[in-house]
Amino acid sequence: MLAVLDRILDRLEEWIVCVLIAAATCITFVAVVHRYGASNSVVLAGWAKAHGLTWLDVAAEQVYVSLTAINLSWAQELATYMFVWMAKFGAALGVRTGIHVGVDVFIKQLSPASRKPVILFALACGALFTGIIGTLGALYVYELDADQVSQELEWPSWIIYLCIPLGSYLMCFRFLQVMWRYLRTGYVPHQGHGVEYQIEEAAAEAARAPLAEPAR
Repeated sequence: MLAVLDRILDRLEEWIVCVLIAAATCITFVAVVHRYGASNSVVLAGWAKAHGLTWLDVAAEQVYVSLTAINLSWAQELATYMFVWMAKFGAALGVRTGIHVGVDVFIKQLSPASRKPVILFALACGALFTGIIGTLGALYVYELDADQVSQELEWPSWIIYLCIPLGSYLMCFRFLQVMWRYLRTGYVPHQGHGVEYQIEEAAAEAARAPLAEPAR
């Protein structure tokens, strides 16, 4: 049951990140095309009128009127909120997959026995920090005025800032999850090479094991 819930959470996390970044990219693209299309159609209409191209002048003015009738002033604000939510949940995804940048020069110089407590301490610090940020974020959201809304979308501000406690607590959970798996299996995800420490520890154990006597 726990394994099924873990897989569901993994897929949900990935879908949230993918949907948010895809939607924010599309909204930003449409807003940019809309803005430059409206401004350039005015320039094109003026150029066509100066050169006696009446048909082009009329067409450019129609494009300008059509584009200005569409209100996309909210697009930039919505895209910004989407990217913020994506970044918070993407940070938790990065903890689970080990894609966050880390400095491991010191750890690699340690023996496997000395390396384990250092890795556990680093993971515990990550869990503690994100847990504190999540708690402070939850208190901030709780203390927000219920009538406070965003500038363009006029959405309640507490919904927008809810990404802080949700994303931070999810990161905290991922740190604890990685720590638990490392204690059980010796596996810790690390910059796309998740089996690095596990392989090194296995190699060290094999090196310490006595060699088998050759067959006679």
